[in-house]
Amino acid sequence: MRSHLLNGTTADGYRRAVTEGIERVAARLAATERPFTGITPDELAPRFAHIDLDRPLGDTSAALDELEDVYLSDAVYFHHPRYLAHLNCPVVIPAVVGEAVLCAVNSSLDTWDQSAGGTLIERRLVEWTAGRIGYGPAADGVFTSGGTQSNLQALLLAREECKSFAPAQRRLRVLASEVAHFSVNKSAGLLGLDRDAVVTVACDSARRMNPVALEAELKKCALEGTLPMAVVATAGTTDFGSIDPLEPIADICARYGIWLHVDAAYGCGLLVSRTNRHLLAGIERADSVTVDYHKSFFQPVSSSAVLVRDAATLRHATYHADYLNPRHAAEERIPNQVDKSLQTTRRFDALKLWMTLRIMGADAIGDLFDEVCELASRAWRMLVADPRFDVVVEPRLSTLVFRCIPDNATADTGSAAIDMANRHARRMLSATGDAVVAATTVDGHDYLKFTLLNPTTTLEDIAAVLELIAEHAGRYLGEHRDHAA
Repeated sequence: MRSHLLNGTTADGYRRAVTEGIERVAARLAATERPFTGITPDELAPRFAHIDLDRPLGDTSAALDELEDVYLSDAVYFHHPRYLAHLNCPVVIPAVVGEAVLCAVNSSLDTWDQSAGGTLIERRLVEWTAGRIGYGPAADGVFTSGGTQSNLQALLLAREECKSFAPAQRRLRVLASEVAHFSVNKSAGLLGLDRDAVVTVACDSARRMNPVALEAELKKCALEGTLPMAVVATAGTTDFGSIDPLEPIADICARYGIWLHVDAAYGCGLLVSRTNRHLLAGIERADSVTVDYHKSFFQPVSSSAVLVRDAATLRHATYHADYLNPRHAAEERIPNQVDKSLQTTRRFDALKLWMTLRIMGADAIGDLFDEVCELASRAWRMLVADPRFDVVVEPRLSTLVFRCIPDNATADTGSAAIDMANRHARRMLSATGDAVVAATTVDGHDYLKFTLLNPTTTLEDIAAVLELIAEHAGRYLGEHRDHAA
């Protein structure tokens, strides 16, 4: 079956097969009227029961027909303006072109002799991003699979830097806000730290880390004999889009001599904003920064990076293998990216961002992110003016967290009933496919969440979804009140 191998002799077949696949996707995108069909796992699973993976279809068209049935027809489409749930963005076409190229060439970014120009493209993009952060010429970094891996590598570097001047038997601590990403706790576990190694720092009313509370926790660590190895500040929390006060936190870290990591997986889009870049003031003082281009740079998954202010700290991720990156290669200044990465074989994800910058430019990406941030601000004003909705905080980025208090709620309606009404409204939106929204818990109660990352979403879309939420929640309360009676 060598006819399926991509090479010079099969180029025409490659062109036909890929074109047919693109046509199927393009047709589906053009015809999609809802972000989701509402299909349930129990409804979809039987379609897979008859598929025998040991008996190939042997034909591209037949395989694409099957794919339409088991995937494309019921996929969740992030490009639809009423997909309002998670940190999933619609993608820009230049990045998709880059994805098509990198898949076909299949470079691996671990060593120079597997990637050549790919290595230099990634290095140039790391340099560019470091410059946008405000780092100097000593900075460096590497692309990763996502924010979780970036945070893990940053905390690995912080741990090793801490161990270099502290007794190994000291118990290490990581300080992060109460709304920091869960990967901070996961990373601590993977790094072999104590189960209680992550110290939760209280937030202010805007859901930002409170610097006074941070300093209090650091003093408590000193009294307990534990050693803070890193502070994780968040520039764009997953639930609220809140941005921790980076300058005061950096001041505290400098005073205590603690590694500062900024998780800007969400807020990194501000690096290319022409109007809101000031919201990241102080990020240049961080020892490391996480950026997720596949969130606010409108890139396909995966596209992320971890940046460090001092390239020398990346040595903690360096291991040499004679068959791959022998020590003499570094002495000969051969640029092997595996020397900086937790991964070995690694996709050429940098190409997507490269194509985006070379075709669209950074300002265009920043303008798209500014659009969704402005939309969130306008939607917030609409929500706070509507007595049916309780909004948690004014957005700094593009996230709105709220819950519906239906018109038919009375003084006797308990919080538990309101919680269930909001859960029901979310389930109904998904079941009908009218919209996809997220959910979270705030102070022990159920709330809904809009994460706005689609510049084609309008205020009218948001208003329509809010009306549906109010309708579903109100109907739920009415029906259950009647049943209780």
